[in-house]
Amino acid sequence: MLWTTYIKGFKAWLQLEKSLSEHSVAAYLHDVELLSQYLTITEQKLSPAEISLNHLQQFIQWLSKLGLSATSQARIISGIRGFFKYCLTEQLVTIDPAALLESPKIPRHLPDTLSVSEIEKMLEVIDVSNPEGVRNKAMLETLYSCGLRVSELIHLHLSDYFPRDAFIRVIGKGNKERLIPIGRSAIRYIDLYIEHIRTQIKIKPGAEDHIFLNRRGSFLSRVMVFYIIKSTAQQAGITKIISPHTFRHSFATHLVEGGADLRAVQEMLGHESITTTEIYTHLNREFLRDTLQRFHPSFHP
Repeated sequence: MLWTTYIKGFKAWLQLEKSLSEHSVAAYLHDVELLSQYLTITEQKLSPAEISLNHLQQFIQWLSKLGLSATSQARIISGIRGFFKYCLTEQLVTIDPAALLESPKIPRHLPDTLSVSEIEKMLEVIDVSNPEGVRNKAMLETLYSCGLRVSELIHLHLSDYFPRDAFIRVIGKGNKERLIPIGRSAIRYIDLYIEHIRTQIKIKPGAEDHIFLNRRGSFLSRVMVFYIIKSTAQQAGITKIISPHTFRHSFATHLVEGGADLRAVQEMLGHESITTTEIYTHLNREFLRDTLQRFHPSFHP
């Protein structure tokens, strides 16, 4: 019962103080509930104030024995750290036992990307002679032009679209706002959709400000965007397993390969840490060699 009270308090803190999405809140609560279950199973009647680093290390060992991957363990550790930050903020503990808790080393896998020609193929096969085709082309152009997350795309608002200034305003993770430049091709198809397609749809209450709508006048689901992209890839003859996030990876990769400043890419992607953005520095050897030959003093007489 004691931990139920703490978890309820943590939930309210995540929602009110951190403004996290329901999905993120649920993930954090799941991590803490696992710790609570572990204490119950091992018959350790401890409050958060009585938890030590050693207790947490034993908890992680328990997770490992259950067969959880290093990635899953790292995610749970992140949730536990968040919980004890809450406890420290609310003065439920005087020392943070998770401060020195180490995460397992996770091999960094390079994300799948599409080449520029593959992106072009996908955009070219979309049939813009029908209303849904215009919408789909506008969406894919926007995903690639701005590097959006799928959740950011489906909740993109008319009031956040500034075609004259060639910018969009996006509310990303943690309710953080950012401004992103948008390309001319994306603007062209969004305007075409808004002016000629969207005006013919009977819009449902609550979806009036959403740019992209389904045929019933409501905003699109994540699953629908996944389906649209999968179907478009098949039409373009692309056999890679791709998703909306593939467009985001491709956006970042093509920018970095083109010589864009990593900090600028970080800002456009909405990454809190530059280390997250650094994964996009998986540049090919020819590009690196060319960069060295052009800019490094030792390559010049």
